[in-house]
Amino acid sequence: MKVRKDFFIRKKNEIGVSLNEVQRSAVLQTEGPLLLLASPGSGKTTTIIMRIGYLIEEKGIDPSRIKAVTFSKASANDMKERFKRFFPHLPPVDFSTIHSFAFEVVRDHFRKTGVSYQIIEGDLKEQEAGDFKDSPLHKKIILRNIFKSIVGENITDDQLDELTTYISFIKNKMIPLNKWEQVKVDVPEAEKIFREYEAFKKSGYHKLLLDYDDMLANAEHVLEINEEILQSYQDRYDYVLTDESQDTSLVQHAIIEKLVRKHQNLCVVADDDQSIYSWRGAEPSYLLNFKQVYPNANILFMEQNYRSTKDIVDVANQFIKQNKNRYNKNMFTQNSSHHPIEIKSFPNYLNQAKYLVEEIRKADNLAEVAVLYRNNSSSIALMNEFERAGIPFYMKDADNRFFSHWVVDDILNFMRMTFTDKRTDILEKIHLKFNGYISKKQMEKLKEIHNNESVFDNLLKFVPLQDYQVKLLTESKETFQEMKGMPPLHAIRVIRERLGYEKSIEKMCERLGFRKEYLLGILNTLEEIAIGLETMEEFASRLKYLESVLKNARFKKGQNVVTFSTFHSSKGLEFERVYMIDLIDGIIPTSDDLKNGAAGEGAMEEAVRLFYVGMTRAKKHLELISYKERDGKMVQESPFVLQVRKIINPEYEIMIQEDTTSSKTKRAIKVGKTTIPYNPNAIRDQKDITSGMDIKHRVFGHGVIIKSDGEMIEVRFASGVKNLALKTCLEMGLLEQV
Repeated sequence: MKVRKDFFIRKKNEIGVSLNEVQRSAVLQTEGPLLLLASPGSGKTTTIIMRIGYLIEEKGIDPSRIKAVTFSKASANDMKERFKRFFPHLPPVDFSTIHSFAFEVVRDHFRKTGVSYQIIEGDLKEQEAGDFKDSPLHKKIILRNIFKSIVGENITDDQLDELTTYISFIKNKMIPLNKWEQVKVDVPEAEKIFREYEAFKKSGYHKLLLDYDDMLANAEHVLEINEEILQSYQDRYDYVLTDESQDTSLVQHAIIEKLVRKHQNLCVVADDDQSIYSWRGAEPSYLLNFKQVYPNANILFMEQNYRSTKDIVDVANQFIKQNKNRYNKNMFTQNSSHHPIEIKSFPNYLNQAKYLVEEIRKADNLAEVAVLYRNNSSSIALMNEFERAGIPFYMKDADNRFFSHWVVDDILNFMRMTFTDKRTDILEKIHLKFNGYISKKQMEKLKEIHNNESVFDNLLKFVPLQDYQVKLLTESKETFQEMKGMPPLHAIRVIRERLGYEKSIEKMCERLGFRKEYLLGILNTLEEIAIGLETMEEFASRLKYLESVLKNARFKKGQNVVTFSTFHSSKGLEFERVYMIDLIDGIIPTSDDLKNGAAGEGAMEEAVRLFYVGMTRAKKHLELISYKERDGKMVQESPFVLQVRKIINPEYEIMIQEDTTSSKTKRAIKVGKTTIPYNPNAIRDQKDITSGMDIKHRVFGHGVIIKSDGEMIEVRFASGVKNLALKTCLEMGLLEQV
């Protein structure tokens, strides 16, 4: 034991690293399978690196005999750098992603069998400008062409994303062909397109075409059927470590199983509570069944959080315990309390970004501030507000697709028609999307006319129309003329309502399976960008400028800037101050998360894990932010926020009650023995209070209205009961004056 003790003392003196008892056990337990369950902020990377160093320095293992596999390239690079810092005198260890290891196996196999192959995935733009200049063979191009040939429409970027996720999911889950139809997907003819795609890659070309998922599937297959290659890799490594294993798919687990079959010296580092990628094939249940695969495995729980304050750790630990399918861990910290988790609810969605700007501009160190959200679409409104306020930001998942989305193009084309209605090319792009009901045949006839007159006049004079179209096209012409010089916000609303664009979108959603809420969200965001702008030219310029701002945002990593990130991409990061926004029912959890049945329960548990990941990014200050109204509609606070309220103040008991008169589920809050329907719109009018009637147990905003005597209102907050003046309640947003 003296040698082992000296190792830890030496490392503490050399690099200042001191491990706790569980971490030391993980370092010392080198033989056989080990599952190391690491809670957020528990020092897992430090423990892994110390374990590798111990194998080399104390057990004399050759570094080349150790294989460390992680999920992402960033994690692999982080481990390499950490290892260099901790053990600068040691030769490098083989750190890699599972994909790069799979590629190595596949390359060896194809080299020996004489098969030519080509990788058809990667950065499409780079390849079009370079590697793929002479070859159009790229996964996205192939899928676009197959979709067009089968469906007869151009695939949208959103549909392409869903289609590639569907294909990746099936391959990572190792789902057999006869069960593909059981996988839910909203893309039309997805299964048929997938079959065509697989056939295309294997025929008609002198090379076998492979995407990234094919590398995994092929590597697993090669290790299964080729004993020689399998043995060569098994003999190469004596110790294997896998990090972020909660993100590992079934096919990836199968590869690792084969690799360690001889010696079983496998250390799996994971946190089942942070498994948030089931939609792309991650298999969290594999961790729960670890001992079925490795019966002799030991399981260690790294539960001490070094990152966050006691206020955050205690609440997050209780929050995650609502999930059933998990190891019974108890995250704790020896850090002191600092500041209770804050919960804020604003009257309107627009108040959210303005509040964030005012709060964050006070921060001394912007690099220690993060704004987290469920959907990437939330970032556009944030970016617009922060750019106007002059607050710099880094966007971890900068995605320019918003500005190239067909809905954005449509709105700009509608606006172009207000400058001139003589351009047939512009009308052709939107003729199916407003209430003129111009058919493709009528459009073709119109394109034959070249007299430089109004397209509407030409339609009315020279193109055969249905009787009902005459009035509609006349009205459309007048509407476009009225819009000339109109402020962009007003113009967008006219396009949506009077010209019928919103109804057109609804019909497209029914026909093509688009998500209506997502498309309407784009329109709503465009309206937010248009606020305060005077002309449509300014609006178009603003969009172009914001697109350039977004492109540049991805290059500001490491600077003194605020971080914008989705919950998913924030995993592994930490910040002094974290603001979780858009916390409303329907965004987190989504309506799909709430569906009944086994699949629904799994989705709901993943939504809980996602919220937990967001909470545990914060070191000292965490705010949960929601609002009561968005885009003219009342919205409900996320039930997850309600659960946090209950944890902070056990007096609040969240109850789910079934409404027997409908199929909808209604939420309620229980205060003492009284159950109160959760109704953010319970008090809308000042008259409700000043009428002299007692208002008992009304819920609004941060508190529960206990009673009112007309001037003073008794409100129960998480922090206790307070008497507030009517004016104060109105200012705080507890009541709305109509």
